[in-house]
Amino acid sequence: MALFEFQLPDIGEGVVEGEIVKWLVKPGDVVTEDQPLLEVMTDKATVTIPSPKAGTVVKTHGKEGELAKVHKPLVDLEIVGNGAPAKSSGPAPVAAKAAPVAAAAALSAPSGEKVLATPVTRRMASTHGIDLANVSGSGPQGRVLKTDVEAFMASGNNGAAKAPVAAKAWAPLASNAVDQRIPIRGLRKKIAEKMVKSKFTAPHYTFVEEVDVSALVALRTKLNDSLAKENVKLSFLPFFVKAAIAAFRKYPQVNANMDEAAQDLIVRGDFNIGIAAMTEQGLTVPVVRHADRLSLRGLGTEISRLGTAARDQRLKLEELTGGSFTITSLGQTGGLFATPIINHPEVAIMGVHKLRKRPMVTEDDQIVIKPIMLFSFAFDHRVIDGATGAEFAYELIKFIEQPELLLVDMI
Repeated sequence: MALFEFQLPDIGEGVVEGEIVKWLVKPGDVVTEDQPLLEVMTDKATVTIPSPKAGTVVKTHGKEGELAKVHKPLVDLEIVGNGAPAKSSGPAPVAAKAAPVAAAAALSAPSGEKVLATPVTRRMASTHGIDLANVSGSGPQGRVLKTDVEAFMASGNNGAAKAPVAAKAWAPLASNAVDQRIPIRGLRKKIAEKMVKSKFTAPHYTFVEEVDVSALVALRTKLNDSLAKENVKLSFLPFFVKAAIAAFRKYPQVNANMDEAAQDLIVRGDFNIGIAAMTEQGLTVPVVRHADRLSLRGLGTEISRLGTAARDQRLKLEELTGGSFTITSLGQTGGLFATPIINHPEVAIMGVHKLRKRPMVTEDDQIVIKPIMLFSFAFDHRVIDGATGAEFAYELIKFIEQPELLLVDMI
């Protein structure tokens, strides 16, 4: 028998640590080679770490919710054979697929069982005095989601919320809540780091314009009517991606990354478009690779697949890296307009805002009601001048206001 110390292997580009989401083994368990040992959430995705050898688990390093460092001890295994090294000589392969599990450590219920829930869900439950052990989870592996907590409260269960403290005469509001200290880890930590780096590295400037989407609305409606029998429905996003790619062909420097170390602008040969997706863990930007090779239908299918995978935490590491330009849709909660932050090391981002019907004055001074969207662009002023950014924006908008131009290459 020999003791084998397995260290956390390299788990992705630039990743140096991961949060232990769930241990799948415990001391005394006998494991086979490639058997999953634990689930680790990196700043990009949740991955399953397999055992590099067969043996018996002697000790696990780190608790659920704690951070594990790359190349630091993770599991001690007792294996058969005198020739086994005392420490792992190199990184073992990481499971290619992301684990469909919660992005945060499970909560300990009074009964001693583990309840899977995200930080957002835990905060909601804590605020309303809800024991998550009493809530049925509808997520993967029984994970409790925000919607589950909301349904629990709506059902009028006794004990769903703590009784409020009686208000004193001088207090307009009363609260029985206690302060919470929430570690900034995993995806939220990565978001924080990227936003700070972007704002402190790239001098942003914003360009905003309103867009008449009358023709796009009509074309999308017509296409969806013809696709209805196939149970396919296109959103506006595939059209926005196609319009961006068309504009890149005239302004390729916008489809680029900034190499800070070399101070080089890398104009990308591929069109890898990030589509921002909101999840319970925070904003995630999965990447549609080689977007120019996909049809409108193909783009719609891929964007939908990536969005679902992001919300279910099934994204692979390669689906979160390599973007050359990002589109973020603020949808129904977009307000009038916003100023998006560039997804570093990219040099530009496009924000799409809520469609509203507005009165517009035509060239013959007639007032008509039209569907209008606001597009907001943020550019890195180090490499994209104001005039260039504006010209790129208007080139993109041309393909939105005249969407039939997007179909020319398909004829």
